[in-house]
Amino acid sequence: MSHLAYVTAAYLGSALAIAGLALWILLDQRARRRELKELEARGIRRRAQRTDAGS
Repeated sequence: MSHLAYVTAAYLGSALAIAGLALWILLDQRARRRELKELEARGIRRRAQRTDAGS
């Protein structure tokens, strides 16, 4: 394997890994937002949205 082929393969592999991670993050973000909407629809609110100071 020539030096150029090795470097090219390394860059392609890295680019694929980064693209895969970015896709995973976007899909996970979509799933978490969907879960939050479902919880809020059931009446469960986030702590930061609570108006009472006690809990």
